[in-house]
Amino acid sequence: MMNKVAKTFVEARQLGKQVSTRNGVLTLLDDISFTVEAGTSLAILGASGSGKTTLLGLLAGLDTPTQGAVILDGNNLNDFDEDGRAALRAESVGFVFQNFQLLFGLTALENVMLPLELAQAPHPRKTAEELLARVGLEERFHHYPNQLSGGEQQRCAIARAFSTKPRCLFADEPTGNLDSKTGRRIIELLFELNSELGTTLIMATHDVKLSELCSEQLNLEAGRLLTQDRLKEEG
Repeated sequence: MMNKVAKTFVEARQLGKQVSTRNGVLTLLDDISFTVEAGTSLAILGASGSGKTTLLGLLAGLDTPTQGAVILDGNNLNDFDEDGRAALRAESVGFVFQNFQLLFGLTALENVMLPLELAQAPHPRKTAEELLARVGLEERFHHYPNQLSGGEQQRCAIARAFSTKPRCLFADEPTGNLDSKTGRRIIELLFELNSELGTTLIMATHDVKLSELCSEQLNLEAGRLLTQDRLKEEG
């Protein structure tokens, strides 16, 4: 669980991201700096096109910045190549995508077991079964993703993301493809597991009500950081 003395788990230092287009250079993010303490929850809030997903990808090491740096659990991601960043993610990070990103050739159980097997964790099947039961999928172990509803797929994705007990979980619009009732249950699950495991939770969303459940909120607009607000204390 989170230590009494706060420890910065994620730090963005003057992050910038530009891409080349046929019409010239497009700036996706410009001079973004902030910190996230271990065990807390952060919402990255903004409209479509504000740079939320780009920022989330940089923080998780899925992409590299054009300028600046991300410090993840004391590691400067600029010091690692793609394989090194992947190894860090496998050790420290979980990710929940808006479109679930389950492997359609594997059952729900096999999807959750996969990261455990890759990490050579003990008893991957038992752990996967316990997690799927925890998210209410005990009757769906042997169903394939196309046999699951959207909410069930997202619950499976959450079980997979938490399977290796990541120190930080990134979620990109985790309720974006779900109806409001199912979305509320998914959010409850994320925060329950976040609290139980002391996981740092960072999510990108356009949903103001969802963002208000977090301890802190970043507001992005057109790739720039407008505000960082502390909404409540956690610990």
